[in-house]
Amino acid sequence: MTAAPILELRGIRRRFGGVLALDGLDLAVRRGTVTALVGPNGAGKSTAFQVISGVIRPDAGQVLLEGADITGRRPDRITAAGLVRSFQLARGIPRLTVLENLMLYGQAQPGEAVAAALFRPGAVRRREDALRERAQAVAARLNLTRVLDNPAAALSGGQKKLLEIGRALMAEPRLLLLDEPVAGVNPVLAAEIAARIAQLRDEGMTVLVVEHHMDFVAALCDPVIVMAAGRRLAEGRFQAIAADARVQEAYMGRRAVAA
Repeated sequence: MTAAPILELRGIRRRFGGVLALDGLDLAVRRGTVTALVGPNGAGKSTAFQVISGVIRPDAGQVLLEGADITGRRPDRITAAGLVRSFQLARGIPRLTVLENLMLYGQAQPGEAVAAALFRPGAVRRREDALRERAQAVAARLNLTRVLDNPAAALSGGQKKLLEIGRALMAEPRLLLLDEPVAGVNPVLAAEIAARIAQLRDEGMTVLVVEHHMDFVAALCDPVIVMAAGRRLAEGRFQAIAADARVQEAYMGRRAVAA
């Protein structure tokens, strides 16, 4: 925990017309943690995720991944550097099976190039076998083995969320960004998703989560970073954050009254 953070945002600013979405945002994500990024609607959480993953460029500031400046890089280059994100809405291809969806997101697929497919069929076949083996391993980690041959369209909402996490894991990330991984999921499957994320953390993965489900955050995430008005407002364990008068004011729109 004393090592340098895997991810740092330094003075990130982003304006959309007259709206200042990020106002000098500073934050750091420690290795080996499941860190939550929370805050009221309009706090800037989604914009921060978009900046981190390269979807939009900041007007000012730096994004550092393992000390390297990745500010403004294309999303594919950021993914190749080891930072991969999921999306709130599962992006699997409905007609493909779970196995096919997972394999689709594997890195370095020579079969996508016409020349390799024609003149290096052996290399293409070996890579496809390796991707199939990895997809099966990812499915096992996420309790999706029993539905490997099912089309994505036939999955439950929670299984689609797990498939979305699996899609990201196929890119072999060092840092995983999860956008509302239990939104719209029933409590039983939300608990399963939390358990799978905890397992990834215990295996050495670092995870940054945006989530509105506070029971999920309380049970899984440490630390919790609270944003308000495009800035980092507070950071700490969930219990301390929940008792912070500034956080209560940001969420409730008024100052908490001491008992």
